[in-house]
Amino acid sequence: MGRTRGPSVRLRLALSSAAGVGVTGALLLGVVWLFLLRYVPQEALSSFDGYAPNRGDLVRAFVPRAFVALAVLLGAGLLGGWWLAGRLLAPLDRLTEAAGLAAEGSLSHRIALPGRADEFRALADAFDTMLERLEAHVSAQRRFAANASHELRTPLAISRTLLEVAHDDPESDPRVLAGRLREVNDRAIDLTEALLVLSRADQRSFDRSSVDLSLLADEAVEVLSPLADARGVALEVEGDVSTTSGSPALLRQVVTNLVHNGIVHNVPAGPHAGTRDVDASVGQPAACVSVSTAPRGAGALLVVENSGPVVPPDLVATLTEPFQRGDARVRGDHQGSGLGLAIVDAIVRAHDGTLEVRPRVGGGLRVTVELPARPG
Repeated sequence: MGRTRGPSVRLRLALSSAAGVGVTGALLLGVVWLFLLRYVPQEALSSFDGYAPNRGDLVRAFVPRAFVALAVLLGAGLLGGWWLAGRLLAPLDRLTEAAGLAAEGSLSHRIALPGRADEFRALADAFDTMLERLEAHVSAQRRFAANASHELRTPLAISRTLLEVAHDDPESDPRVLAGRLREVNDRAIDLTEALLVLSRADQRSFDRSSVDLSLLADEAVEVLSPLADARGVALEVEGDVSTTSGSPALLRQVVTNLVHNGIVHNVPAGPHAGTRDVDASVGQPAACVSVSTAPRGAGALLVVENSGPVVPPDLVATLTEPFQRGDARVRGDHQGSGLGLAIVDAIVRAHDGTLEVRPRVGGGLRVTVELPARPG
């Protein structure tokens, strides 16, 4: 909606400066009148040389020159105020230009205002920081949209291929086709549900209540024990009561995702899969996932560690991005949706917590979640 154009800030500052100078000059003239001219007699005065100016003579001589001086002061105040206001408001012109470029979709522009720190430069730095974060957010959203489109298109393409093959082969077993289509459909459903959870966490559209992370850890380990047994992964859980405030369902998703990731991205299953005892002669490291909770100040701490392949540091930095699995962490038997840690990161941020992912020295990851007692 357009606004009616008014006087510029620079003009108003210049007029204010001129008005200040004019008022000051008028006050000085008033002081001269009060403390000097009013005490000069109005009648004619006698002196040794026969002439002495009275009040009228002084007024006639002083007032015209005083008004000339006042006009000069007003002009100097107006010009000086215009110049000074231009210097002071120059950073705002750059801010306006940057805001206009951002409104047009150019988020790469930066103000980079030089000089010592002051209010304008603090504003410019804050604006640059906002543009940087906004640019990163928009880039992440574009990557997310592109990856989500690809991931959602994949099950549909597989289903179409299976149907075409079955159509071209009249002797194919419908039950085999139905089983494969069910697997593809289940993967698409899991992916869609993961996207919904991610969207829900980003919007913070959930109710909060008191949650004990230690109970959620015990529950996640109990639920995922069959999967761990099948893959030969030992699960360990310990810790004290660790209470935070948040959504029980979303925080349960955090713990479950971390433990699930620790199981499926662990030491590759070999001939000993299905048992938790590994023969030392094989030379295969023991596969394990440990979950611990502890109170941290007024909040709660959750730590999930798992053995597994060595994860490069540059790959760790991308694991919380949607659909970022990494070649070293993907195996054909259980790739997942690629949203596990992205969902964890979104939920933790929605609860005003922090997520830290670090590679372990011998391989695997150490994931630390710290949540406040009362999210802001």
